[in-house]
Amino acid sequence: MIHARTLHALEYDRIQKRLADLCQSDCGRERALGLLPLSSEQEVLETQKLYDESLTFMSRPRASQDAAPGAFPDVTPFITAVRERGALRAGCDLDALFALRSVLLSAAQARDAICVDEGQEKWPRLMALATNPPMPQALTSALARCLNEDGLLRDEASPELFQVRVELRSLHQTAMRKTRSFAEKYNILPYLQDEFMTLSSDRYVLPFKANYKNKMQGILHDWSQTGETCYFEPMFLVELNNRIQELRREEREEERKVLLFLANMLEADSTGALAAVRLLTELDLLNAKRRLADLSDARMVPLTGADEGLLLAQARHPLLLLAERESAGQNTGQEARRGGALKAALDRVHPLDIVFRPGDKAVIVTGGNAGGKTVCLKTLGLSIAMTLAGLPVPVGAGSHLPWITRMDAFIGDEQSLEDNVSTFTAQIEHLAKAWKHLDGSGLVLLDEFGSGTDPAQGAALAQAVLDELLEKRTFVLTATHFPALKGYALAKEGARAASMLFDPSTRRPLYVLAYDQVGSSQALDVAREHGLPECVLRRAEHYLLQDGEDTSALLRRLNELALQRENELKVLKEEQTRARNAAQHSRERLDAERRRLHDEVRARAQELMRAVKEDKVTHKQALKQMAALRASLAREEAKPEEAPQAPARDLAVGDTVTHSVFRRKGVITEVDSRRGRVRLDMGGVSLWAEISVLQDLPTAVQPAQAPKGKTFGAVPAAAQAQSAKHAAEAAWSVDVRGMRAEEAVSRLQVCLDKAYLAEMREVEVVHGRGTGALRRAIHEWLAGCSHVSGYSLAPADRGGDGMTIVTLK
Repeated sequence: MIHARTLHALEYDRIQKRLADLCQSDCGRERALGLLPLSSEQEVLETQKLYDESLTFMSRPRASQDAAPGAFPDVTPFITAVRERGALRAGCDLDALFALRSVLLSAAQARDAICVDEGQEKWPRLMALATNPPMPQALTSALARCLNEDGLLRDEASPELFQVRVELRSLHQTAMRKTRSFAEKYNILPYLQDEFMTLSSDRYVLPFKANYKNKMQGILHDWSQTGETCYFEPMFLVELNNRIQELRREEREEERKVLLFLANMLEADSTGALAAVRLLTELDLLNAKRRLADLSDARMVPLTGADEGLLLAQARHPLLLLAERESAGQNTGQEARRGGALKAALDRVHPLDIVFRPGDKAVIVTGGNAGGKTVCLKTLGLSIAMTLAGLPVPVGAGSHLPWITRMDAFIGDEQSLEDNVSTFTAQIEHLAKAWKHLDGSGLVLLDEFGSGTDPAQGAALAQAVLDELLEKRTFVLTATHFPALKGYALAKEGARAASMLFDPSTRRPLYVLAYDQVGSSQALDVAREHGLPECVLRRAEHYLLQDGEDTSALLRRLNELALQRENELKVLKEEQTRARNAAQHSRERLDAERRRLHDEVRARAQELMRAVKEDKVTHKQALKQMAALRASLAREEAKPEEAPQAPARDLAVGDTVTHSVFRRKGVITEVDSRRGRVRLDMGGVSLWAEISVLQDLPTAVQPAQAPKGKTFGAVPAAAQAQSAKHAAEAAWSVDVRGMRAEEAVSRLQVCLDKAYLAEMREVEVVHGRGTGALRRAIHEWLAGCSHVSGYSLAPADRGGDGMTIVTLK
């Protein structure tokens, strides 16, 4: 809850008026003027999500045309009257029904634009607003069918009305024909003022010249203002006019029936009609919020837990920013349309970082007069009020607020001569009324609280109030000149000191808020700048020295140190932002390059598939080309991640490394220093790999025994030269010893497929001697494998009849 007195002190009503000016309809303006902070956290979160969804929706092509209601009439009173009094008693107003027609058609157009396939995922709340409750489709269709674009009833509104109007048009043609025939037959054209028939008292008449009014028999209906023309109904038109009058009466009756029918439909579906008005009103309000955000570079501030503190980064006072924006727009003219006005306003209104760290409950702001302390308080208060009302706030990214259930502001002069209260007593009375409602989710803004009485007692009272508020865990932001509170802010747990800095050389305020720092009030400097006589200022300085209370030199030195720190922090933040942006740019560039490579491989794969289908290449050729493509892609992706490689002598048997092409870890079972390669065991599959394609290399040599039973075995040092001779002839090895025949064949098939795709020439199959059953099963399977061109037992020095060497095609 935010009391009306607090909203008035924060000038929240001016925000409402600004928002109302940005609305395009009377309903939207009324909604904006009545927009107040919401009472529950869930309502605020839903309102913020609805605003974010509207931004997503409005970014679509043509969304601003299809779902921007523009100016529309307020038909709520008419709908309410029909709903409460009934269609017959409320009356059948054609103009009101025509206004309702335009509202319902606009709402239907907006609903159709919102309710698309992607809407349920991207803007579900906006879709719920457009469909719940449902629009009155039958009423909309009836109004569109019965009323034309000029606001008149169509002939097709009812069969009876159509028949009456057809007969009326026929009688009109008959009257024209009879008049023309009579004029030619009896040569009465010289008697007429004009050669046309007109209406008088809703009857067809002829405009006779005044001096010929007795030339024919008939009825004289009226005279012109000059008296030179009389409107004369000849006798041959009397019966025709009588019939026309009867049809006019029937037409009015049929029109009344149609209007009553439409009003009855409205009475039956008044809920849907009000929902249509609500949809257009909310869309108008959402568009006004978006325009307000564009004018002030504002965004929604997320709500977090109270234990995460409070942060308004680069916060600017909304009203000051909008005023500067308007002023800059008037001065820059054409440049304003290019965003120059907003940039100028952002430069003129200094941002503040208002921070309550986790655990901080009070921030005590000190500093010179006219230095921005009150603006700091109002910025926080108005930002919270706008956030709770679901409005965007001009703050930087990363800002967040805790859920505030109550906010009380004691700002400005609250004295009242009528109520016989001073500023001090008014503040005390309001604080006493609010005291019992303050808790851990409350916020109090105190602007120089206690300054309207004896300084010593006022400072003591202010400290006592802060003590109790800290015990209540209530957030407090206070501005003060009391020296006692300056020391209190530095010493009290849960409180934090802050100061509005000033330029040491010019003594002018910089409107920068520095934390963990107290500031001087700069009263004499402010008085000198505003023209107080120098003689008065010299006497004041004399009294300060006489009383021994001049601490301005110390505070100025502290101000200089704080200003230096703020400048250093600003530089660090800028460097951090540049580094973050550079890293983001690098990630985006790498992602784009990765997508490009994948797109190229996908396109090439599709070409190969078409070539295979068209018999331009064989299946084996396509598989080899695909393997080459995957290998090249893996190498391209591995390039940005490659780390400096260790020399071969740093690698040892037992080290675990990663093969960058196959993206799998393996254990080194053999090292070939001369050729710069190692043999890897990757889950039972053994192969030779160049050191250049290895990753995650060890930084120190940690010798270990190679795992037993995984490969043919590590070659002893004495036989390593002989092993290296055969290493070039066989790069892959699979160990199937101890397996059953079916399991061994399955493992061998996987290994041969990988070796074939990698374009390897030979594969070693270690099956052991045993009874020879496993060897025979493997040879039988190899004989029918399409990838194998031949196989034979290994030489004695490479395993003999315990190993089979497979040659691939």
